[in-house]
Amino acid sequence: MIGLISATAAGAAARDRLAAAWPDRTRVYDGPVKDAVRLAFAECEQLVCFLATGAVVRLIAPLLGEKATDPGVVCVDEGGRFAVSLVGGHGGGANELAREVGELLAAQPVVTTATDAVGLPGLDTLGFPVEGSVAAVSRALLDGEPVALHAESAWPLPPLPLSGEGAFAVRLTDRAVEPAGNEVLLRPPSLVVGVGASKDAPVDEVLGLVEAALRDAGLSPRSIAELATVDAKAGEPGIVAAAARLGVPLVTYSAEELAGVPVPNPSDAPLAAVGTPSVAEAAALARGGDLLVPKRKSQRADGRPAMATCAVVRRPARGRLAVVGLGPGARDLLTPRALAELRRASVLVGLDQYVDQIRDLLRPGTRILESGLGAEEERARTAVAEARAGHAVALIGSGDAGVYAMASPALAEASDDIDVIGVPGVTAALAAGAILGAPLGHDHISISLSDLHTPWEVIERRVRAAAEADIVVTFYNPRSRGRDWQLPKALAILAEHREPATPVGVVRNASRADESSRLTTLGALDPAWVDMMTVVTVGNTATRNIAGRMVTPRGYRWQESASEEVR
Repeated sequence: MIGLISATAAGAAARDRLAAAWPDRTRVYDGPVKDAVRLAFAECEQLVCFLATGAVVRLIAPLLGEKATDPGVVCVDEGGRFAVSLVGGHGGGANELAREVGELLAAQPVVTTATDAVGLPGLDTLGFPVEGSVAAVSRALLDGEPVALHAESAWPLPPLPLSGEGAFAVRLTDRAVEPAGNEVLLRPPSLVVGVGASKDAPVDEVLGLVEAALRDAGLSPRSIAELATVDAKAGEPGIVAAAARLGVPLVTYSAEELAGVPVPNPSDAPLAAVGTPSVAEAAALARGGDLLVPKRKSQRADGRPAMATCAVVRRPARGRLAVVGLGPGARDLLTPRALAELRRASVLVGLDQYVDQIRDLLRPGTRILESGLGAEEERARTAVAEARAGHAVALIGSGDAGVYAMASPALAEASDDIDVIGVPGVTAALAAGAILGAPLGHDHISISLSDLHTPWEVIERRVRAAAEADIVVTFYNPRSRGRDWQLPKALAILAEHREPATPVGVVRNASRADESSRLTTLGALDPAWVDMMTVVTVGNTATRNIAGRMVTPRGYRWQESASEEVR
């Protein structure tokens, strides 16, 4: 919950805008400011104070305790010009909150955390439990000193300028070890604990068994990703409470699924009780991995039969492949989600000219694998291979990566051993359409005229079908030096079904600095105006040139009604 505190009418107006935008995330604290801050500090995870920073510093100073537990605090000035991350920038989420508040209130976010200022992700913001000398290692990274990475297993980390050697180190491990001096431990969520329990097994028995199993195996409980069990035990209080205390999700599988998992220690008891010869081992192994702790039973002080079993598996890391659409070229048409994925990736794969567009947005330490035109399949294979090696990869394409771009070859290459995230982008057709007016207001289709990958006979059949169906057509890859006859042929097919006066829009380099466009007609279009950087949009029989804009009505009836009104 985010506590909102203000002292003046101007502050209250901005406060109320925030409360209206985030009704489920915020709570307004009225009354004397000192009392409101004290109460909100105790009750909320974050605070936004519409007060001077000096006043907030004095108010919260007596309340500050531990960096890891204090709420994040953001200050917004009376004029609503700045949203200042005051305390808890990383641990309390104040840096990100300042950015969110700034976006909502049109205020400038002010973030002074050193790593954020130079584009480095904070070691305590990577999404892993962290231990050790965070400040010292972060300072070394900021000062450009060599910091070694010791990864005991591959994991999709964001970009960090880490090396093989150095006086400072980041160690990625799920083992129960203490950090050395000048070392940070990152705990990956690599361990899956399968649990089984008799009815009404006490939570302390379940939890004690899990903790003992990890301790004896030299594993850290901070690397537990989930507890897993059979569906029949999904509501077992001891198991549910154990997952809650550990702060991990409880994942369940059907008895049929678990019965199909090969295990070293099957038993007749669970088979009779829930329909599978194994619960703990099978649940832990259900998604693969290495069995580190075979099934073991709890030991009760009173000597009565054990009521809980567990097994521990180390699940291999899943690499992450984000297929990112960069939009048509303009920086302000790059989506926030695309930007976030670019900054999250430790490996970037893309066409060299597209890499140049966004090179300045990448974090330090990002490894760039670029290649030239005509290497689409090679880039797809490279991106998938890097993800399979456990990296966080961004594969970029212009426009929307799923439209005549990299998503298709990448997903054809990928299997279910990596996570794939698609990030949509503004397509060339949409960018050109916005420049021309509203040519895509009704049914429309995009057709590539390049016959490098598709036989011309197939392309021609599609063009003819679109012509006969009276659908607006956008042509991609319409004409190049080596392919100068396809566009005239396609236009001739359309002309068999549309009048010469049919509006046609021609847009080159949509949204880029050298953008150009013209609105012409099917009869007047000169193919010499067109090259590979051009998008050609041909209207249907209802499309009109209205005040110099290409407009396709949302429906034919609307067009007919408008014509009748004019008459």
